[in-house]
Amino acid sequence: MFSIAISATSTRTLMGKVEILHALDLRLPAGRWTAVVGPNGAGKSTLLRVLAGLLPTAGTVTLHGRDLRDWPARERARQLAWLGQGEPGAEDLSAYDVALLGRLPHRAWLAPPTEADHAAARQALQVTQVWDLRARRLGDLSGGERQRVLLARALAVQAPVLLMDEPLAHLDPPHQADWLAVVRRLVAAGGTVVSVLHELGVALHADELLIVRDGAIAHHGPCASPDTHRALQAAFDERIRVLPVQGSWVALPQEEPIHADRDTPH
Repeated sequence: MFSIAISATSTRTLMGKVEILHALDLRLPAGRWTAVVGPNGAGKSTLLRVLAGLLPTAGTVTLHGRDLRDWPARERARQLAWLGQGEPGAEDLSAYDVALLGRLPHRAWLAPPTEADHAAARQALQVTQVWDLRARRLGDLSGGERQRVLLARALAVQAPVLLMDEPLAHLDPPHQADWLAVVRRLVAAGGTVVSVLHELGVALHADELLIVRDGAIAHHGPCASPDTHRALQAAFDERIRVLPVQGSWVALPQEEPIHADRDTPH
């Protein structure tokens, strides 16, 4: 039985006058990787930002059983690390200094980095394979290199919970595989990972799949479950098929079915 890392109860979120999330209830287990998937505009990124405490919402969000609003900001930042989608970075800083920013929650105000801070930044840059870029400005890096530096910043926090919104953006397939290895190591060490992904084939490697559609939870279950596969196919209007390949699951796109009432040439 897994303990609960993050929970949300009656979570209802508005953007202006539009309700994006509709009174969601969920429990995300600790020591597991949960992949959040769903069609475009389903509310996935909004949900992740709510769970991170970055968007106001009705209802209650808890971290380790404690209301997120009751956590002091610095203490919460040590417990929950965030990698956003397309978020701005410190473009003039070196990759090393960007990674070092992940250590701010561990340092007193205006205190210089400690040896532990330098060690954490160095390890994160090595794990994400951008150590050789440590002296380069963030703004001079390619999209994929930049994404890996920002991942290093999140990893340098060494938080037990890591939330990531589209972390595979700009990454080629080999670096997607490297990201997958990083996540597996984090979870094997007892960490909790929650990631919003468009890459369904990668998402199906997670422990659990949280399927969001139209601002509601369509399904939450193990990635290997046939019920989860059926729910995933339904969420995408049967335009994908989940199939086994060499011990893993893949999601393959399907052509739009031809309806009987369509005009056909004679």
